[in-house]
Amino acid sequence: MALWIKICGLTSVDDALAAVDAGADAIGLNLVPSSKRFIDRALAGRIREAVAARAEVVAVVADLSSSELVSLRAETGIEWLQLHGDESPEALSDLLPHAYKAVAVGTSADVARAATFEGARLLTDTKVSGALGGTGQTFDWSLVRRLAEDRPLILAGGLTPDNVSGAVASVRPFGVDVASGVESGDPRRKDVDKMKRFVREARS
Repeated sequence: MALWIKICGLTSVDDALAAVDAGADAIGLNLVPSSKRFIDRALAGRIREAVAARAEVVAVVADLSSSELVSLRAETGIEWLQLHGDESPEALSDLLPHAYKAVAVGTSADVARAATFEGARLLTDTKVSGALGGTGQTFDWSLVRRLAEDRPLILAGGLTPDNVSGAVASVRPFGVDVASGVESGDPRRKDVDKMKRFVREARS
């Protein structure tokens, strides 16, 4: 199966289209107000409409109620949800099949917790105190190798064009997710060349 690639934290229609042109299978739009990559629902809807059927669009959210998530899906047209807060396995189950949990990993105990979440996908990110993701820091990939054998795992956390091929070779994940690793230096702007190189290296 071909490696699934998601470029996350997009904040403009132009960058979203550039990510798809670079070969991304999915784009991520951050709707967590505390994030430096936050966009509002209106812009998220415009980006989803622009990308249309060319790539999956994923809304990154944290600790929203089920009614808020229903309204978000209706307002933006975005079906896929990435839960990045303290959501329970039960909260995720109510949103399946087009939702998955992002779990911060720093120890084997975090991996065991990650395994309690259902769904066709699971994302593991770097555990950094006070941050929900997008920190640019990696974690010990060996912690999640077994998990990647058991289910479709999306590897995130500090991936860049320079280290993604090694990460893929080490973990053999279903997919990879990048945000800060393909930015221009401004967290709200992507670097087109970095996105192209990331996709190329990930699939090499």
